[in-house]
Amino acid sequence: MNAPALQTRVEVLNRLYTMKLEQLEQANRQGNSLRNQVLAAEADAIFNALKSVR
Repeated sequence: MNAPALQTRVEVLNRLYTMKLEQLEQANRQGNSLRNQVLAAEADAIFNALKSVR
């Protein structure tokens, strides 16, 4: 993957990860444990994708 495409992918994944963490925080405040588990799994998947492109 060329450098500009890689940078774009990293930026998109960073935005997704940030948004997912915000959703997770909201689910924590609401006490929704099932939603919390799903969001945590999604955040982990995004984080792993970020690690693989860096």
